[in-house]
Amino acid sequence: MAELQEVQITEEKPLLPGQTPEAAKTHSVETPYGSVTFTVYGTPKPKRPAILTYHDVGLNYKSCFQSLFQFGDMQEIIQNFVRVHVDAPGMEEGAPVFPLGYQYPSLDQLADMIPCILQYLNFSAIIGVGVGAGAYVLSRYALTHPDTVEGLVLINIDPNAKGWMDWAAHKLTGLTSSISEMILGHLFSQEELSGNSELIQKYRNIITHAPNLDNIELYWNSYNNRRDLNLERGGAVTLKCPVMLVVGDQAPHEDAVMADSGGQPQLTQPGKLTEAFKYFLQGMGYMASSCMTRLSRSRTASLTSAASIDGNRSRSRTLSQSSESGTLPSGPPGHTMEVSC
Repeated sequence: MAELQEVQITEEKPLLPGQTPEAAKTHSVETPYGSVTFTVYGTPKPKRPAILTYHDVGLNYKSCFQSLFQFGDMQEIIQNFVRVHVDAPGMEEGAPVFPLGYQYPSLDQLADMIPCILQYLNFSAIIGVGVGAGAYVLSRYALTHPDTVEGLVLINIDPNAKGWMDWAAHKLTGLTSSISEMILGHLFSQEELSGNSELIQKYRNIITHAPNLDNIELYWNSYNNRRDLNLERGGAVTLKCPVMLVVGDQAPHEDAVMADSGGQPQLTQPGKLTEAFKYFLQGMGYMASSCMTRLSRSRTASLTSAASIDGNRSRSRTLSQSSESGTLPSGPPGHTMEVSC
């Protein structure tokens, strides 16, 4: 067999000039926990799940995922799947500020809104793609509705509740930092924030001047009040579907520099993430004829794939400072793919 050639993946393939953006349809549905807004791209494909995304705190679906889904190589994927981008309540563009005293849904309740979205669209299955708080929401949904989730892509997830030391640090930080600075510290590493690149300047401006900053603070509070997912390897609580775990090498949840991305790999390395996503979909039996290249490696391997969550690992790492394990248990017939980019 001919040896596979490693090809350096560049990040210079945005949506081509003259290429028509997909038509988007935005909907809102009422749920037991309030109204939720979501935007649909494409049309359902026979015998294929929808790709459903959920964004992190401080962002909406556009600021979180637009760089990824408008990347040139991603077009092959989005032509094969309908997409549903969910905005957490009050995070959509033009959202009014919630009244004083409004009880924002917990992350568990945000997960319980998803069945209302799928029922409205008459969709029976999804592949979830979530970042940070959104990754937690989709994991919680997958635990309670495993038959409707074919796979999960979880970026920078922290599956653990905050411990008392975390709470103390959070309270102390709140005395000296604004809400926008705390959220930026959640999204990006201190090294990135100190470097103050154009990307950091852009997202600092987005969050600091957000007209719905009060709403963002409510989402932030719900995230900090999350419950532990209680996932245990070999235990009764596991994710039944295939899972792709992604950690940016400078993410606040990753304490070992392993490649060349930052805290938000969907923004800084859409090419690598797209490539990994294609491998993941192929492993699920989709896009078998897709043209693939080897993922590039930097100083260390940027991709490890295991047949199961109990496979051997070449290194130990954590997804959060309060976590002892850097993996989410996944039971048969699922498999876990880990990516650092």
